[in-house]
Amino acid sequence: MRLIFQFYFLAIFSFTVISCKSEKEEKFMPKEIYKTETLVIAQIAKNSYQHTSFLQTEDFGYVPCNGLIVKNNNETIVFDTPTTDKASKELMEWITKQLNCNIKAIIPTHFHDDCLGGLQAFHEQKIPSYAYFKTIDLAKANHYTVPQNSFNDSLKLSIGSEFIIAKFFGEGHTRDNIVGYYPLDNIMFGGCLIKELDATKGYLGDANTATWSRTVDKIKKEYPNLKIIVPGHGTLGNTELLDYTSKLFKDDEIENK
Repeated sequence: MRLIFQFYFLAIFSFTVISCKSEKEEKFMPKEIYKTETLVIAQIAKNSYQHTSFLQTEDFGYVPCNGLIVKNNNETIVFDTPTTDKASKELMEWITKQLNCNIKAIIPTHFHDDCLGGLQAFHEQKIPSYAYFKTIDLAKANHYTVPQNSFNDSLKLSIGSEFIIAKFFGEGHTRDNIVGYYPLDNIMFGGCLIKELDATKGYLGDANTATWSRTVDKIKKEYPNLKIIVPGHGTLGNTELLDYTSKLFKDDEIENK
């Protein structure tokens, strides 16, 4: 009987230790790991990094612009370029030297220069670019650097032994805005379609505010348990960002029904 008790005690103790260890491993505190005047990089999950560059605008001043780097094995995929070719070169150098990784693809999430302003630098390094077909059309029409490969509705790319999904859910910030999802870290790059908490509506020159809320609701329905969401500008969060963005534009949807 004593041996049986010892066995159960050890089993329970081992399970408790493993559970506590797993709980600790799941928690990850974001930390800034690189910073210059033109580029900031923060590790925000075990395999994911937020890059932030800056854009001078007439209406909103000097604006920080986010992008996302996801990693597996020795490969990375980048969502949105930094705002300039100079900052893009800096980012690529950091990825190759500090992460010791190849860049498999660059994916701009819409046609504005806070998403593809540094695209030419990626092309010069023979890094393939992928974009929603409307992004390619709009980049051509506005005489921007044009992404090389198009997709309709959604794109799935392998990265190491994992994969990413880029998908168009509907119009909002622009007619072509997509989001990027990385299942390994359960993280989404929402780009300018998704607002940080307490943000204003921002630039609406190319927006469809009547469908914006509905588009975000579709994302929430498909990915109800997202752990991290990175907006195009401002502070990252979780699904609260989807709720906030949807609410922000809900009146526009109602008015246009």
